[in-house]
Amino acid sequence: MAEQTEDKVTKNATYNKTVDERHVAAPDNEKMSIEALKHGHRGILTMDQDSKMEAVTTVKEAYIHPKGPGVRLHGIRRELLEKHIAQMMSDKIHAEQNPPTPKTEFCSVTQKDYCAGGFVPVIPKTTQVHDYQTDQTVTFWHENYQRIQGVTAIQTLKAPFRRSARFSKPHSERLDETEFLPDT
Repeated sequence: MAEQTEDKVTKNATYNKTVDERHVAAPDNEKMSIEALKHGHRGILTMDQDSKMEAVTTVKEAYIHPKGPGVRLHGIRRELLEKHIAQMMSDKIHAEQNPPTPKTEFCSVTQKDYCAGGFVPVIPKTTQVHDYQTDQTVTFWHENYQRIQGVTAIQTLKAPFRRSARFSKPHSERLDETEFLPDT
């Protein structure tokens, strides 16, 4: 009998629990949708959906700003001294963190490297007389003109690369020349 009574009590408790659950409505009457998950359930916090939220929190409402005594706590001399010490410390820290920029030397490479003090230029004496207007320049081609292929026949040894009229001169005039160049 005792067992039957316990079973009845357990069944009644379970039955009452399911009845209570049936009487409680879902937070929203719609099924769970993406919109409900995204924006939350309407009507849980307030029944008036058009009401605006309070701008002041309870902490701000409860906090009272402390009020000063309304009279001077220190003398003028002490306040001026504190301001002066704070200004000195600020200037010192500013000077340490921002050193002055060094003086810029505006000196070009020419002034620094080529105009060095103590150098005396000496012009060397000439060993031969040279005339830049009439002398043939000394080049690789001038020194190796015998090995160059496809060059017109050389008329004078002193100027191998001058103009030659041998292409346009008739053979009769060329045969009259008495000077022949040696074959090399």
